Amino acid sequence: MLGIDISPSSVKVVELEPGQKAPMRLRRYAIEPIARGAITDGNVDQPEQVAESLNRALRRVGTRTRAVAMAMPTSAVITKKITLPAGLSEDEYEVQVESEAIQYIPFAIEEVNLDFQVLGPSAGSEDDVDVLLAASRKEKVEDRVAVAEMCGLQPVVMDIDSYAAREVLAHVARALPNGGHGEVIALFDVGSMVTTVAMTLNGQTIFEREQTFGGMQLTQEIVRAYGLMPEEAEVRKKAGDLPEDYALQVLQPFIESGVADVSRALQFFFTSTPYTRVDRICLAGGACVVPGFAEAVAERTGVATAILNPFGGMELGAAVREKQLGVDAPALLTACGLAMRRFDA
Repeated sequence: MLGIDISPSSVKVVELEPGQKAPMRLRRYAIEPIARGAITDGNVDQPEQVAESLNRALRRVGTRTRAVAMAMPTSAVITKKITLPAGLSEDEYEVQVESEAIQYIPFAIEEVNLDFQVLGPSAGSEDDVDVLLAASRKEKVEDRVAVAEMCGLQPVVMDIDSYAAREVLAHVARALPNGGHGEVIALFDVGSMVTTVAMTLNGQTIFEREQTFGGMQLTQEIVRAYGLMPEEAEVRKKAGDLPEDYALQVLQPFIESGVADVSRALQFFFTSTPYTRVDRICLAGGACVVPGFAEAVAERTGVATAILNPFGGMELGAAVREKQLGVDAPALLTACGLAMRRFDA
């Protein structure tokens, strides 16, 4: 199964396979840009343009795999943890969940795709279980399915991007001392438009929010500073082909803005939850690799900070160029988490 992440700026495809010395191997991956305006506010406005980018990525990956796992933007999904009686059948849970969902979904129930997962025994009662329900507008789900089908693919999983990212974080945490047990880990996934923040403890999410900071802000500042077209600014940003004053006049203010955003998120976490510490910060997303960003976050917060490599502990296929992967890996967080669904029991 392929993991396919469709973001406002690019399509990312990851294929994992069983390894020989490790449970998983990265067989191959690809990142292809999407035409500006093809996706806005998480909506697929130009499916043909998105499918064109996906087809290019599939050609680069060179796979015959047709089954795919995709994800909805976190902002497009309503999730709610509810409590239901234990011991019900699957059909009984489905009826109960639909009945409960009506209270939380601001749309007619027939207009949404609804799913649920039994999480386990409820802390409040031995006779109850906690159940996570998730719902999204059918049209938003169908738009992504349509893009995949235009490329001859068969979507079999529709996840939530932040949940796929957490799957990777759990994988990486297992390599930490004591498996990361007892550590509050903060994940900042810096995308093109939005930063998704998730705090986890022992594999459980204890805090989550989105903030309007992303790599597109840096591109826009380059456009303003040097009079470039957005597409050219994006290319030259990635290539490092910018005037001498770029680092001081454009990049440094962007880093300072991002660091301030991280600090605000930590303070909000401390003031709105019982927790008073973060033990480790993991940075992901294409924008987190700008020179000096991770170091500035560590210096401002006083917390151990590292750029997350989703493929840590995995084998690399012969077609993967390790040096290029070092640049691309943080942007592949969600796609990697989706590709890991292949290994679900």
